Amino acid sequence: MNGNVQRRRLEAIPEPWDYNPSKWSQRVLICLVATPAFLAAVYMGLYQWRLIDGVWDPVFGEQTLQVLNSETSHTMYRWFRIPDAMLGALAYLGDMVFALAGSTRRWQYRPWLVIVFGFDVIPLGIVSAILVGMQGTVVGAWCFLCLFTAVISLILVVLAYDEVWSCILYLRRVWLRSRDCRVVWSAFWGSPSEVAHQAGLDIAEHRQR
Repeated sequence: MNGNVQRRRLEAIPEPWDYNPSKWSQRVLICLVATPAFLAAVYMGLYQWRLIDGVWDPVFGEQTLQVLNSETSHTMYRWFRIPDAMLGALAYLGDMVFALAGSTRRWQYRPWLVIVFGFDVIPLGIVSAILVGMQGTVVGAWCFLCLFTAVISLILVVLAYDEVWSCILYLRRVWLRSRDCRVVWSAFWGSPSEVAHQAGLDIAEHRQR
């Protein structure tokens, strides 16, 4: 009996959705979608480190090497001391790790985790779109695997934004109930309180599955 109550509590549905955005099926899907992008980014990064001789591209051929060897790419390497493809690989790895961390009610119990996850996913999608646009306008060449990872980044944004939005709504509820930044800060880090508990109840829809 207690186990069923605990399960229903963890699977509570936050507004404005008719499903739980922290459910395992969605988070595992995010991990699976991010995996090929991670592998593609590592593959391109190995070339930028000159650990392999070339990069496969069935559409644009040698243009991929022009992109990976471009001045834009070299500038990013000077800034971060790591190839830009490897930076992308680290971001996708972060997506996978953060997607699998926490319970199915982490939108309330671990807001900091969801927000970090959102920062890793959403800016990556925006940056990927910008970099892909720069390929044609600045570099004057195109890269199939870059386009592939950019599309995956945008898919990840779509898959992740609902959980982040629920988390933001929850923290807003905490603020409306308390009008105290310290209470909101404690709720952000997952510290239990009566205000945080009531705010979670406010936005959770208790439904039979």
